[in-house]
Amino acid sequence: MDDRSYQSAASADEADGSAEGVLSGIKVLDLSRVVAGPLAGQTLADLGADVIKIERVGDGDDLRTLGPPWVTSPTTDLEQSTYFQTVNRGKHSLTLDFSQPEGAEILRELAKEADVLIENFRTGTLDRYGLGYGDLKAINPGLIFCSITGFGQSGPYADRSGYDYLVQAMGGQMAVTGLPEGMTGAGPMRVGVPIADITAGNNAVIGILSALLHREKSGTGQHIDIALLDSQVALLLNSLSAWLNARAPLPRTGNDHPTAVPNGVFAVKDGHILIATFNDREFARLAEVLEHPEWATDPKYARSRDRLANRRELTRDMTEALSHHDKQHWMNAINNAKVSCGPINDMGDIERDEQLFERGMFVTLEHPVMGEVRVVGSPLKFSDTPVIYPKAPPLAGEDTETILKERLTLTDQDIQGLRAKKVV
Repeated sequence: MDDRSYQSAASADEADGSAEGVLSGIKVLDLSRVVAGPLAGQTLADLGADVIKIERVGDGDDLRTLGPPWVTSPTTDLEQSTYFQTVNRGKHSLTLDFSQPEGAEILRELAKEADVLIENFRTGTLDRYGLGYGDLKAINPGLIFCSITGFGQSGPYADRSGYDYLVQAMGGQMAVTGLPEGMTGAGPMRVGVPIADITAGNNAVIGILSALLHREKSGTGQHIDIALLDSQVALLLNSLSAWLNARAPLPRTGNDHPTAVPNGVFAVKDGHILIATFNDREFARLAEVLEHPEWATDPKYARSRDRLANRRELTRDMTEALSHHDKQHWMNAINNAKVSCGPINDMGDIERDEQLFERGMFVTLEHPVMGEVRVVGSPLKFSDTPVIYPKAPPLAGEDTETILKERLTLTDQDIQGLRAKKVV
C-alpha cells in the first residue's frame, strides 16, 4: 500500500494536545448515540471544543458493536466497529447511568459548567429524570441544549423513533433515487450513506455555532430542535421545488441528471467516466473536444432544453465518440477544456487519490489499546485556526475516573462506590 495514504495528526503540537482550535475553551456534553449526534460532537471536537461523550454503562454507544468490519486491538482481544471510528474522534468517554439519582446528579454538575449539550433520546426522555432543557437551563442559563430526533420535538410524529433509512423513505430521498421507470431494477432506492443522519448532524453544528454567537450577544443559551425528517426534506432542493411551484415531479433518472444534459456516466474504451455540463458554453467546449463542434449549433443539442429533449440521441452520439480512447485520455482532454470530468472511484481509488492526500483527508491516530486508527480528516480548512486531531476515538468509559476526579473532585472512594452501584 502507498505509504502516502498514512498521515498522522497534522503536527506534533496537535498530537500532544497543545494546539487550540477555534472552539478552544468550549465545553460540550455529548449524550448522543449512533450517527447524527456523535457526528455533531466530533465536528465540535475537531474545531477545538472539549467534548465529553457520555455513554451507557457497560457496552457504551450502540454503534460500537455495529459491525463487521472491526478495528482490533494488536495486544488484546478487544474489537470496535469501524463505523464507530467515523464519528467519535477527539472525545473523552464517561460511562454514566443517569436513570439513577446519583448519575443524574453527576450529569447536572457537569451541565453547570458546560456550554453545549447534545442529545438524541426519544422526545421527553431526559425530562423524566429532571435533565431536560428546562431543568438544566435553571442551573445554567447559558447552556445551549441541542436535541436531535427523527421527527422533532413537536408534531404528531414527535414520540416516534426514527432512523436514517426510514427517514430517507419518508423524506422523499428514495423517491428521487434509483433507475428510471421501465428499466430493469427500476424502483425506489436508498442513498448508500446515511445521508439524513449526516445532514442532521451538520445542521446541529450550524445551529450550535449560531447559538454560541447569539449567546455572545445576549448572554443566554437556548434549545435547538433538529429533526432528521426536516433535514432530509430540506435536501430535496429542486426535486421538491419542482413539485411545490410547478406540480411537476422530477422522475428518477438513475445516473443521469434530471435537468442538465449531458451529465452522467459514459462508457469509454476501457471503462466508464463521469462527464458533467451545466450550461451551453460548457457543452460547446465538450463538443469541440469530442471532435463534433457542429453539435454546439445543432438545433437538437444547442440549448440545454434541446439536449434534455434529445437525451437518448445525444448519449448515443457521445458514446460512439468516446469509444475511441481510454479513461485517462478523455479525463485529460475534457478537463483541459474546462469541462468537469472524472473517474468513478472505489474506496481503494479514493485512498490513493493525490488530491485527497494533499488536502490532508486521511489521518492516522494512535490509541493506547487499539493501536493505529485511521480516520477521514475534516473537510473544514482554516488559515489561522486549523482543525485538530488530539485523540483517537475512545473506548467506552476510558476517561471516567479522570473526568470525575478533575471536573467534580470525586475521590477514589467516591468512584469505587459509584462503580459498585453501576452508576458509572
